[in-house]
Amino acid sequence: MFHRILYPTDFSDVAQAAVGYIEELKCTGASEVIILHVIDSRTMDLLVYNPMVALEFEKNLREDAEFRINAVRTRLEEAGYRVTTRIDVGIPTSLILRAEHEEQASVIVLGSHGKSNLREMLLGSVSEGVIRSAAGPVLVVKR
Repeated sequence: MFHRILYPTDFSDVAQAAVGYIEELKCTGASEVIILHVIDSRTMDLLVYNPMVALEFEKNLREDAEFRINAVRTRLEEAGYRVTTRIDVGIPTSLILRAEHEEQASVIVLGSHGKSNLREMLLGSVSEGVIRSAAGPVLVVKR
């Protein structure tokens, strides 16, 4: 039923809890996981005005994401999954939906809330946007 899982993560606690659900989906025939982290360009726009500083800031965010993704990758590979990773920069909801299409995901597994509830109130909920617009099934892991 679920062959290819798209796992968007912001590395929050609830996103990390979703990994356990992904491990359980192995028994449904799932064999591949695409781990996606989106560096929110809106946050960078708010924090950084100087283009040179912005490049360094993005580089640091990307390096941190790569480090965190590798831990998740190892765990999922040990569970028997083939794992690929993506780090994109832009608007999270849009890029998650784009990745769903590009990667031909069978299901999206994501946390119900990100790192900052305040940020979600100000910018809109990523999980809600994905649920409303995804082409396929979405498994939402609650806190």
